[in-house]
Amino acid sequence: MTDVNTGAAQLLVGRRILVTGGARGLGLAFARHFCEAGAAVAIADIRAELVQGAAQSLRASGFTAHALVADLSDPASIERCAGEAVAALGGLDGLVNNAAVTDSGGKKGDDISVETWDRVMNVNVRGTWLMSRACHAALAASGRGAIVNLASDTALWGAPNLMAYVASKGAVISLTRALAREYGADGITVNAIAPGLVLVEATEYVPESRHRLYIEQRALQREQVPADVTGVALFALSDLSRFVTGQLLPVNGGFVFN
Repeated sequence: MTDVNTGAAQLLVGRRILVTGGARGLGLAFARHFCEAGAAVAIADIRAELVQGAAQSLRASGFTAHALVADLSDPASIERCAGEAVAALGGLDGLVNNAAVTDSGGKKGDDISVETWDRVMNVNVRGTWLMSRACHAALAASGRGAIVNLASDTALWGAPNLMAYVASKGAVISLTRALAREYGADGITVNAIAPGLVLVEATEYVPESRHRLYIEQRALQREQVPADVTGVALFALSDLSRFVTGQLLPVNGGFVFN
């Protein structure tokens, strides 16, 4: 398989980027790829010990990485995280709103509790909005601010037995377009990426039948790995995409088309 990260070196030199949900999986893959492209990163996660270890692993590779603890369901925690990221990095050029919860996986819509629905919406949608708002001033001050929101291709095909998550990611897509309109005056681009089913820790619960469905129905018939997604995020944060905003970029091997 071709290494999609080849050629990414130097695209983000001097960039300061905050990645939420960065302690493992796709979030950590984002952070490492950005570092390899020359950025300094702050990674935030609710799991304190895990995020500290993740940042240490990046520093051991010679990169600049800071660990922050953030609970995306708590507005005060979000404000604190954004302030700490700006202080640690000396400013902010990019924000990747990657943190999310699934919680409703494997349940039909009629069986999801109101509490579960509210938690998914609070973390995935409200958390994305509040983190973007908390970082707005710093991103505007950078002169090259960019936000990348993680949506999901489940919102494009209406994946069953995942209703709260699907609805939340559909909202993230709409939120992205609204933020792009509002933040454009400050020179901030706002785009969304919609990955397919990626092989990471967070998707280990997904039934084998769903994995097979994705592979068999993709135009590119293989499993999706983090490296398939990270290059698109790097593009959206770099000078290559300074006139691209409000867009949804599906990255799913052709399982669904936008």
